[in-house]
Amino acid sequence: MTDLNCSGHSEEYQYYLFPAVYILALVLGLPGNLCALFAFTFRTRPRTAFSVYISNLAVSDIVILCTLPFRIDYHLRGNNWVFEDVACRITGILYFANIYMSICFMTCICVDRYMATVYPHTYLRMRSPWCSVVVSAVLWCAVGVAMLVFILMGPLETNADKPGSHSCFENFAHTEWKTRLGTYSLLCLTFGSLLPSLIILVCYPLAARRISMIKTKTAQKAVRVIYTILAIMLFCFLPNHIVYLLHLLVRLKVIQNCSAMIAIYHARRVTMALVILNTCLDPVLYFVTTSHCKWKRLKMAWLWRKIRRHRGVYNFCVYQSSSPIS
Repeated sequence: MTDLNCSGHSEEYQYYLFPAVYILALVLGLPGNLCALFAFTFRTRPRTAFSVYISNLAVSDIVILCTLPFRIDYHLRGNNWVFEDVACRITGILYFANIYMSICFMTCICVDRYMATVYPHTYLRMRSPWCSVVVSAVLWCAVGVAMLVFILMGPLETNADKPGSHSCFENFAHTEWKTRLGTYSLLCLTFGSLLPSLIILVCYPLAARRISMIKTKTAQKAVRVIYTILAIMLFCFLPNHIVYLLHLLVRLKVIQNCSAMIAIYHARRVTMALVILNTCLDPVLYFVTTSHCKWKRLKMAWLWRKIRRHRGVYNFCVYQSSSPIS
């Protein structure tokens, strides 16, 4: 908050908040997403649009998680970046871009479940995964091009750092917010936040109500998926989107009240930590898409292998799971 000319607030708590949340995300989220990527990419037969979107969501989460060790080091050093500037730009862009990719793939999953349950005949005619592969490729290409252009435009101008420290992907100068950062922020808020949020928060409670009237296992599973995504959206993403909009207004000097700016600054820190927790909660989404009995059989097979190993018998029981989804 160097450029806000507001004093009387502490910033030291973030040096502990972010590392704690990031380490939690790595410990819980990385194994869960790697397992989901393996299960939905290599064990799901036949491939469906749903499994394609789940795999891409797992990849997006894994990319975010791979940037966290750099962020942990940055915050533990008191927000001091010790690596190359290009590494700061790459990790920073990957970090924020894949947050928006996550919500886009969640939206795709909601649309897929809605079509599968409410319009089953149309969905069966479009059941080929190629449509979802094309949608996923378009999303990745669009984000990739935006990231490449952002990097090639050169380093961002920042405000003066504290002596002996170098900030990374924060504390940008007002001129950057009026040009490049302002444009990118508005595009991200519109297409990466507003539209997906409207689809998930407005359309899908109505869809879930209609789906819940259909007494089939597919419909019940679709309702669980939609409610899980709604919970992740409300807990992790929505607070971050709202506070980021306020943060943008502060940086554009639309909001100039000092008390409001300090409150938004602290809220921004908390919501940035919350949004990373979606990488821990997404494996819950993978769990609810599979039947309970399949997870129970997997667990029993794993326990049986462990018992046999302890007895000194090292011939493993290979469990061939069926498709994780209907």
